[in-house]
Amino acid sequence: MKMNVEDFYDAARYWVILNGARLILAAIVFFIGLWLIKVLRNTIRKRMSQNQVNSSLQPFFLSLSITALYIAVIILVMEILGVSFSFFGTILGAGTVAIGLALSGTFQNFAGGVLILLLKPFELNDNIIAQGQDGVVTSIQIFYTVIITADNKTVIIPNGKLFNEVITNVSREGRRRLDFELKLEYAVDVEQVKAIINQAIKDTPNLLDKPVSTVGVFALELDGIKFTVRVWVKPSNFLSSKLALQEKVIKDLRAAGVKLPGVALPAPPQK
Repeated sequence: MKMNVEDFYDAARYWVILNGARLILAAIVFFIGLWLIKVLRNTIRKRMSQNQVNSSLQPFFLSLSITALYIAVIILVMEILGVSFSFFGTILGAGTVAIGLALSGTFQNFAGGVLILLLKPFELNDNIIAQGQDGVVTSIQIFYTVIITADNKTVIIPNGKLFNEVITNVSREGRRRLDFELKLEYAVDVEQVKAIINQAIKDTPNLLDKPVSTVGVFALELDGIKFTVRVWVKPSNFLSSKLALQEKVIKDLRAAGVKLPGVALPAPPQK
């Protein structure tokens, strides 16, 4: 049996009379919701700037908040229209599980990035040692951190691995202790060696006066005396200061006639 035009119009008029109030209310709620989201977007952005939320996190938190508000408005509108969520809920649940399994590593990196930006175990331009890498942090992203090593290699470390392992922040305290050892024969004059090394420390640039440097006998071994040298430097000067100080110590010991391991002293001139 075919529905004629009059029956169609009657059914349509009946449906409008029955559901018209819901449609109007849903439309009003929808447009008011869009207006409120626009207002809240600016408010959230200002609040994050005032609270000094990390600039790398601001776009994510803003996007997450706005997306949640859009979803809330759509759910409210569908509730007003009387749409059932049982089917949509099943599809959404299955999709969430599948996506979660596929992106578990990505979510781990994301969580690590958020925690790094919030807790700040290190910041830009800090020298860190992590995942077997030693370098300066040049970028902190949501999913990964970029460091530049001393030999100018760019290393990209996933934040999931980075945050869950030990991180040594060399820069945070503002100074770093430089240690090295030197083994000499028992025939040397201990006080003379200490005086030469202390003078070399004074003559080497970029070494800090405080904390006080330490020079002394560290161990007595079968084949000689082991001296230890401990001085303090700024983290950025660590390698250059170590090279300069070690070179200065060797030159000064040799000039003073102190026999170095494996080096024969020149024979005294014959009269």
